[in-house]
Amino acid sequence: MATEEEQLQYFVQKVDKAEKDIERLQSELSALSNPKQLIEEGMASPELEKLRSENQKLQYQRNLLNKYLSEEEKRVRNCALDIRGIIEDVFASAIYAAFPELPNPVVLVVPSAKFADYQCNSAMSISQQRSAVTGTKSNPREVAQLILDHLPETKFFEKVEIAGPGFINIWLDKDFVSSEVTFLLTHGVTPPNVQKKRVVIDFSSPNIAKEMHVGHLRSTIIGESLSRLLEWVGHDVLRINHLGDWGTQFGMLIAHLVDKFPNLLEERPPITDLQAFYKESKVRFDEDEAFKRRAYDCVVKLQAFDPFHYKAWRIIYDISMEVNNEVYKRLEVTLKDRGESFYQERMVKLVKELKEQGITEMDEHGRTVMFVPGFNVPLMITKSDGGFTYDTSDMACIKQRLQEENADWLVYVVGNEQNIHLETVYEAARRLGWADKAKHRIQHVGFGSVLGEDKKKFKSRSGDTVRLRELLDEGIRRVEARLQETERDKDLSPEELEKVKESVAYGCIKYADLSHNRTHDYIFSYDKMLDDRGNTAAYLLYANTRIRSIARSAQVTPEQLSAAAKTMNVDLEHPAEYKLAKCILRYAEVIVRALDDLFLHSVCDYLYELTTTFTEFYDKCYCIEKDKTTGAILKVNMSRLLLCEATALVIAKCFHILGIKALDRM
Repeated sequence: MATEEEQLQYFVQKVDKAEKDIERLQSELSALSNPKQLIEEGMASPELEKLRSENQKLQYQRNLLNKYLSEEEKRVRNCALDIRGIIEDVFASAIYAAFPELPNPVVLVVPSAKFADYQCNSAMSISQQRSAVTGTKSNPREVAQLILDHLPETKFFEKVEIAGPGFINIWLDKDFVSSEVTFLLTHGVTPPNVQKKRVVIDFSSPNIAKEMHVGHLRSTIIGESLSRLLEWVGHDVLRINHLGDWGTQFGMLIAHLVDKFPNLLEERPPITDLQAFYKESKVRFDEDEAFKRRAYDCVVKLQAFDPFHYKAWRIIYDISMEVNNEVYKRLEVTLKDRGESFYQERMVKLVKELKEQGITEMDEHGRTVMFVPGFNVPLMITKSDGGFTYDTSDMACIKQRLQEENADWLVYVVGNEQNIHLETVYEAARRLGWADKAKHRIQHVGFGSVLGEDKKKFKSRSGDTVRLRELLDEGIRRVEARLQETERDKDLSPEELEKVKESVAYGCIKYADLSHNRTHDYIFSYDKMLDDRGNTAAYLLYANTRIRSIARSAQVTPEQLSAAAKTMNVDLEHPAEYKLAKCILRYAEVIVRALDDLFLHSVCDYLYELTTTFTEFYDKCYCIEKDKTTGAILKVNMSRLLLCEATALVIAKCFHILGIKALDRM
């Protein structure tokens, strides 16, 4: 098996050879000022054009080999290799060399567990493209053969073969796979190398004075998990909780607060149910005209930062955030609170700036609006009374994130229904010169609704919106009942029991959300999510505790495993060993995909696949041989224990990204 130093030397030699070939060809071409004209005039051989083509191919190959060299150098920086990405580059090199006349030929490499390890499916598309561009007819198998003829030498593949009408099956080299597993064991589960960015991610975003409910569940869970993913690969992440803490409703709340608690500035009002308090004030606002006028007056004074009204607002804010923070603590969610109030002064400046630039206009209702090309509905910058809107705060918000936070990448984890509004804001930011498509990545991470088992919006039995803390409490009760039914609770200490209840309940709620395609609605079912069979957090948590117990059962310490990883090769002779090792190494390409599209169900799918692949391995390959009579350990297969350890390490990292707490015992 080649060492890392030998592989590095191999790439260095390849780069040197490519550079010498390029220098030779360039020296032959440099004396010719216009090669094409010389060929047309008969003063130079058509071979010259072949030299030019060969030069372009070698340039591409040199860039590719330099990338491989860079990949090996990343080892010093503890970065994982994206094997699928490497295969794509190898085949891109072959395709560009074989078909230099084609603009942007398709490079399509996919995992292919059924026929091989990976499969290149480019031949069919290239065959069609070639016919359209050059008029040359060729069947896909001929195209596939040309691709194989131009493959650069690598040590990644055991074999590459054409199958069917032009599919190219790719098998990884076993020594390469073994060395990669060893790298993982000795360096840990390292992230793939990515260009580091300043990311601002906006998620959760409840309204002050309204308790968090099931409608906030998806944004909170998806946003937290994406933040963990982005932070792990090295991005500089700012997690923003864009709170609804400003506007007309706060005049209503303050007026009601003053009436109910005249001495509110001397002692904190004993408000235990903010939801009920909000409903009381809303009834008065709708039915009492005098109260409504007083509420509007309170809004004006609050937006002018009158000390009394601002302090009353702060009381409501603090009580509300104490309740919210308790939910965040239970879900292990971390956020920087930054409500609409933060942008108050910025909104004032924004409105003035847009008016001075002549970008806004007055509509027939006296509202200040801004039309954005490509969108039918304009942004409402101010209401007819001069008040600000959601559009105003969102415009001030995106400007602040781009210009003050210097963000390269903005992520908004907001429901699907806000897509048009957000896209309007994004395009407005580009039109105003705040955002540059070439420099800034701005993404709406949309998601569907949480449905009850009746396939309607999830509600309580009374028909009310389910509060988030009540949903979590019910999860705890269900887990406790399940443990009592199976009598597993009797094997746990009180401390262990609390950990299991929280880990399983919260983990199952998170995983049930994240394992679905986020753009779709999903049905919330405690029974399904707590089932320890199938693709659920309950199953994954239980499987993980079993994997972690194997080394303990073999009486092998973590120190012994660490020493073995440094001194021995991981044996992959049994098909189940090899299959598991290749599955372990796929984590980097799964992470790269999730970073590209920000869909987390692919991480869940991979985690489930890895766990079931491990189960298949464990059923077929003994790790510990014991005396059937005495139970004494006769033999320990250390190589297989290392595969167990590598699996557990990858599962632990996936658990961290998904916000699931692993358990030692269940």
